[in-house]
Amino acid sequence: MIPCALIPVYNHERAVGRVVAAVRAAGLACILVDDGSSPECARVLDALAASDPKITLVRLQPNRGKGGAVTAGFEAACAAGFTHALQIDADGQHTLADIPRFIAEAGAHPGSIICGRPVFDASIPGSRRYGRLLTHALVWLWTLSLSIPDAMCGFRVYPLAPVAALLKRARLGARMDFDVDILVRLYWERIPMRWIDTKVTYPLDGVSHYDLLRDNLRMARLHAKLFIEFLPRLPQLLWHKLA
Repeated sequence: MIPCALIPVYNHERAVGRVVAAVRAAGLACILVDDGSSPECARVLDALAASDPKITLVRLQPNRGKGGAVTAGFEAACAAGFTHALQIDADGQHTLADIPRFIAEAGAHPGSIICGRPVFDASIPGSRRYGRLLTHALVWLWTLSLSIPDAMCGFRVYPLAPVAALLKRARLGARMDFDVDILVRLYWERIPMRWIDTKVTYPLDGVSHYDLLRDNLRMARLHAKLFIEFLPRLPQLLWHKLA
């Protein structure tokens, strides 16, 4: 296994340095994806990349959204010869001390996606909490399974071979809908998943790019698309469940 860390960044100049430091302390090379950030954030990312040869900076213009940035990072990781990518947010909401646990689990189960199962504190907005519950219920429907306890946490280790194959066949959500979209589709591909409880806090630098109206509309469109694609898969999913 040759892992790297993948960090999509959009205007998190105050928090990203701490995230990168934790990634490098865990011994991981780092791919930063600057998703059309402000000049101030771009300067911070330039300095980080210049400070360490194990940090690669991919710059996107204009902003493509989280899904677009992660997809660009996957492409860079594959081109660099990495076999696995740890995806982690740049705002510090994920528990950085858990990075070695995720990498160790991926090393023990290299064919599986290692997924964070978030444990929230009181900092999570109520609207986000209830929206997550609705998405969880829909994901359980599209998979006919409770095997995905949380499809929205962006703290994961992906084996890159099945991800690269999926990206060639499917156009995934480009923004906050990405994490749900890719996990449901990889479940349909019967890629194994393993879960690690991890604390999540909103957010370290006080910046959230979740747009309540627009991103909820994107999630609604995503679930409509998944419903359409779920129907022809229903017999296979039922057979798999019964088997």
